[in-house]
Amino acid sequence: MKNLYIDFDGVILDTITPVYNLAKKLNLDVKTQTKEIGLLYSKIDWETLIEESEELSDSIKSIKELRESKKFNISILTHINSLKEAKAKIEFINNLFEDLTIIPVPKSVSKTKMTQTKDAILVDDYSGNLREWEKEGGIGVKFSKNEIDEHFKTINKLNQIMELF
Repeated sequence: MKNLYIDFDGVILDTITPVYNLAKKLNLDVKTQTKEIGLLYSKIDWETLIEESEELSDSIKSIKELRESKKFNISILTHINSLKEAKAKIEFINNLFEDLTIIPVPKSVSKTKMTQTKDAILVDDYSGNLREWEKEGGIGVKFSKNEIDEHFKTINKLNQIMELF
């Protein structure tokens, strides 16, 4: 059974768009004002944000299918900016799945430092995380609703992993 790590934001739920919209309303530039954006992330009501965020590409059903296939040891590997964010994500996943590991990773720490990456698969929407993952011997798979990444295998639905591995 292969280890499969799935990112949360931008793969399971679209929590990124509402945060970026809020940043725009506050006249914050997400690319240059990283300290201010980090502070914004720590002040967000994560329970409400998660409740109101759109599920991406039938991700919950896809995770259930992946679990039923018994081909993967699945964990959710997610960057967090606060303990409130971690708690909300853990509660969300625990309400949907029994016995699914969730690994919250402080934003300042690489996801590669929290798990065994060798030959493990990471599905993530952020290429930077995938580059780090592959550098440490893992297999990076890009999740994108509509674009193909020339550097990584790309999927737009989580259950497509079964076709790749």
